[in-house]
Amino acid sequence: MPEEKNALIELKGLFEEFKNTNDQREAEIKKYGDALSDTTEKLEKMNVRMDELETKLNRPSQGENKEADPEIERKQAFDQYLRKGIVPTDKKALVESDDTLGGYLVPNEYVNQIIKGIVEFSPLRSIAAVRQTSKTDVWIPKRTATFSATWVAETGTRSETTGLTYGLEKIPVHEMSAVVDISMAELEDAVFNMEAEISAECAEQFGVAEGKAFIEGDSVGQPQGILTNDSISHVASGDANYLTAEGLISLFYALKSAYANNGYWVLNRSTLKAIRQLKDGMGNYLWTPNLGLNSPPTILERPYIEATDMPDIASAAFPVAFGDFKRGYQIVDRIAISITRDPYTQAGSGKIRFTARKRVGGQVVLPEAIQWLEIASS
Repeated sequence: MPEEKNALIELKGLFEEFKNTNDQREAEIKKYGDALSDTTEKLEKMNVRMDELETKLNRPSQGENKEADPEIERKQAFDQYLRKGIVPTDKKALVESDDTLGGYLVPNEYVNQIIKGIVEFSPLRSIAAVRQTSKTDVWIPKRTATFSATWVAETGTRSETTGLTYGLEKIPVHEMSAVVDISMAELEDAVFNMEAEISAECAEQFGVAEGKAFIEGDSVGQPQGILTNDSISHVASGDANYLTAEGLISLFYALKSAYANNGYWVLNRSTLKAIRQLKDGMGNYLWTPNLGLNSPPTILERPYIEATDMPDIASAAFPVAFGDFKRGYQIVDRIAISITRDPYTQAGSGKIRFTARKRVGGQVVLPEAIQWLEIASS
């Protein structure tokens, strides 16, 4: 569509300008010890605009929703008054401020829509392996060791090869819940479908809770997070306080090729901002914007997801994970969302209780498919 095409063209041009400005920032740091405030402010504005353009390119196309411009309406009304005077259809504006003279006949408009701020959560589910179960836990067979093949002569003796062993990976299912009491009168009189509203709120908050657990859960009554598995290896960033291009490149090549070729970066928004300014030894930026309607932005040519629960860049933190999460992390769904309506427990106070619950498990099943980046000197 024309709007998307224009956004794409603007993003491409803006990224080129961003690179030039960032080069200027680096030159200023070398010359003065720090970047000039105008340069830093310009980079910040371009970062914000690139975010806006990427959001526009990634969201579904919608029809235009044009609202009337109050200033234009006032000019049109004044122009009509000069040419025709006050017409009968405009006389109501003279008395609607007085309820008894007609104000009661001009009610306020009530919009049947609730204004809600965005609730962020970590979308690890979108890149991990997900399966359904009807049991309290799932056992997955796992190869724990293998044998080595040997060369033999044409008529040489073949000895039995040993070393192939297997084990079981157990993924328990955990439960989370939410309890909401609402008055019977509210259910009867509200202009909204309050049961549907409660259901939507529970789904949103369950998404927040499980997203956080998939990142940093401690396995005690909740899923295991990718940052709490002790078997996952990590790569040092090369600096005790900052993210470096060398650290990210080392992280990329620390994974086996089969994992890296299907890998995703997992990081939060502030870390992404820092990566946008990093270049490799040849002066190429590690981050590449959306260069086509079917081409997502990438870091070192691999896509990423923004996980709000990932740590910020700080000493001894692990702000970036990279890996093949389809192989490395398994999510198990037992009950998606179940909401029970209880009209008895709170009946004495005129309320109905809604109890929502969800049962889900998750843990790292193949640690070698995932790596962390640690902010620490190598």
